Amino acid sequence: MKKLFLILLLSNIGFAQIKYPKDYFRNPLDVTLVLSGTFAELRSNHFHSGLDIKTQQREGLKVYAAAEGFVSRIKISHYGYGKALYITHPNGYTTVYGHLQKFSPKIEAFIKAKQYENESYEIELFPNPEDLQIDADSIVAYSGNTGGSGGPHLHFEIRDNAERPINPMLFGITVKDSKAPFVSAVYAYPQNRSAHVNESNERIELRLIPNRNGDYSVEPIQAFGDIGFGIVSYDQQDLAPNKNGLSNIQSFFNGNKKFEIDFKRFSFDETKHLNRFIDYEIYKTKRARIQKLFVQSGNSLSMLKDIDAFGIVNIEDNTSSVYKARIIDFNGNEAWITIPIKGKLSLTFIEEPQDLLHKHYAYADQVTTFKEENISVYIPKNSLYDDMYLDFKVNSDTLRLHKDIIPLQKYFNIEYDISNYKEGDKNKLFIASLYGYYQRPSYINTTRNGDVLTARTKRFGTFTLNSDSTAPTIKAVNFQDGKWLSKYRYLKVKIADDLSGISNYRATINDKWILMEYDYKTGLLTYDFNDNVIKDTKNNLKIIVTDNVGNNTTFEATFFRK
Repeated sequence: MKKLFLILLLSNIGFAQIKYPKDYFRNPLDVTLVLSGTFAELRSNHFHSGLDIKTQQREGLKVYAAAEGFVSRIKISHYGYGKALYITHPNGYTTVYGHLQKFSPKIEAFIKAKQYENESYEIELFPNPEDLQIDADSIVAYSGNTGGSGGPHLHFEIRDNAERPINPMLFGITVKDSKAPFVSAVYAYPQNRSAHVNESNERIELRLIPNRNGDYSVEPIQAFGDIGFGIVSYDQQDLAPNKNGLSNIQSFFNGNKKFEIDFKRFSFDETKHLNRFIDYEIYKTKRARIQKLFVQSGNSLSMLKDIDAFGIVNIEDNTSSVYKARIIDFNGNEAWITIPIKGKLSLTFIEEPQDLLHKHYAYADQVTTFKEENISVYIPKNSLYDDMYLDFKVNSDTLRLHKDIIPLQKYFNIEYDISNYKEGDKNKLFIASLYGYYQRPSYINTTRNGDVLTARTKRFGTFTLNSDSTAPTIKAVNFQDGKWLSKYRYLKVKIADDLSGISNYRATINDKWILMEYDYKTGLLTYDFNDNVIKDTKNNLKIIVTDNVGNNTTFEATFFRK
């Protein structure tokens, strides 16, 4: 244990002393750097691991290697980064380029050969260093909108040799930003039943007062006991209206530092703790991300530093105190929040013991299992952050498992016994979560073992069994059966499934597999005739699309081409 502590200590000291090369990496685009997303920005279930660079609402901009190196990884997926390229450089860092439209000709040829060899659009490759050498300033790709992108842009990262993403701005990649961060809300969090703020021992929003100098005050509060604070704050750069992430947040109590989070680097395996750093319940119910300036159990973010008493302040009766928070963007622009506190004890609030004998009480450090009728739930230990009651109710095939307001660290299992269903119906069943006002079903990846269906999820909520007996649809977009397509560059079809969703597809021409790119956002399958698979005049196209419960549709057409 002492050895491990020494290693961690030396690692932290080493990181603090790192001097990042300022002139090594270039802007990967040849346009003015304008960002739609910044490093460590708060996203759904994760911190953003790079910069999202605007591409003037266009696709096809030239993407340059940030420095010389070699292509060490290529990943093409329907989701996530879409088409992504990884370049490892002689200085040990790796740059990542995501949501690409296509690659440079040499890289494109390398990838397509592997895709045809594997008969798969989705592919992950780890080329040898000598396979794809990259010169500085060379064009390696073209910007796009593939994968989970919400619009055309380039996702750009810099990672160290431990695959930890680092803020690219530390390497001298700068963005024009002369604006201080802005604050839209401040909250106080009494930490137990005897603590209180303004006669409340629940989370309470405080009255925020913007000052003329760009700082903020909070109307003086009356409080007692252990109190934490949280803020809703963003940064905004000069050339874009986006609400971006911050670079650093600190807090002070009567001049003494209590808390700091520094958004410079993190590991992918810790990014899930974002849901512990923010107020997850408020995010799920009101879509606001309150950043808590105190540390709760299980929040092991490496970005936290100089934490005193978990960032929580203790307010005594008949005292006067001042709590301050300092919010900083990467360019050093800052805003301060000042909260005057008057200590006042109210005897209304007394710590009440909890009834731990409730049958649906779950302990965070223990396995939790619930079962009723044909439904059972298995929650691994250390999935929850806190010991708590869980609302567990079963009504026919519908399960209510609390609300999606509790952050989870691990996946848990939901199992349905379907032995009471007719044999012919069992193959069409799947487990769905119900979402939105109309409680629409959304497919959860479901596996079957005999008469047991199992789904894994990281969100509480309402679940049900659903049946899908409708096959996917396939429709030609830019051609008709029996037509000549000699002048066409692309062949496009649209696929869709109304319930369980698309699982896979396979396309052939004259019984030869062809590469069709799938854009799940538009439902388009696209084949590029420049792949030169077509050698015949008369061609028979066949596409088979399968949904997540096994329903499939076959589409066939004939076309001619010279």
